Amino acid sequence: MDVSSFLTALLGIVMIDLFLGGDNAIVIGLTARNFPEKRKKQVILWGTLASILVRSLATLLVVWLLNIPYLLAAGGVVLLWIAYQLLTEEHQAEESASANSLLGAIRTIVFADLVMGLDNVLAVAGAAQGSFLLVILGLFISIPIMIFGSTVIMRFMERFPFLIYVGAGIIAWTAGRMIADEPRFAPLFDPAWIHWGFTLFVTAAVLLVGRWQNVRRAARRSSPS
Repeated sequence: MDVSSFLTALLGIVMIDLFLGGDNAIVIGLTARNFPEKRKKQVILWGTLASILVRSLATLLVVWLLNIPYLLAAGGVVLLWIAYQLLTEEHQAEESASANSLLGAIRTIVFADLVMGLDNVLAVAGAAQGSFLLVILGLFISIPIMIFGSTVIMRFMERFPFLIYVGAGIIAWTAGRMIADEPRFAPLFDPAWIHWGFTLFVTAAVLLVGRWQNVRRAARRSSPS
């Protein structure tokens, strides 16, 4: 591969990472929002770095990963749970300051990033033309932009709490689409309106159940003991 081809492929990978990485930035922002101020930057930084590393390894293993039966469906189900947890969980400051809580947040970010990034992994693997160096360079070039994006999303969620539901809805929509896109479930989601109807249903279900849980929690706190 000559220099011009290398640089063109690298630019393509960076653009793929940025355009397909928006939902990953939402996960990071949602996860970090409840931590104390001094911990938020750590969650964003270490969560981003860990997810980049795991995504790089997944790109190498993409052919093997795609042969795992029901991978998309299983990942979608777990991602629905992550969306619900991010929508309803509230960390106490003293709990969030602990190392265990920080590691738990990083695990959530890495797993969600890996599951949601399957389309990213496929696109990057194609653009890299077999060059792992291109994969690594492209991902690491996108790190500062992902960190900036996650920080901006987190700040907006702090200022406009309704965006928490928007973020959780995007994650739930991705999860529902993954389940419906599972190749072994193809006959169940044909014609296309069933596919999109199912995706809309699971997204609405996560948001409604999460809202109900949040209202119940708020009512318990406001009621006299």
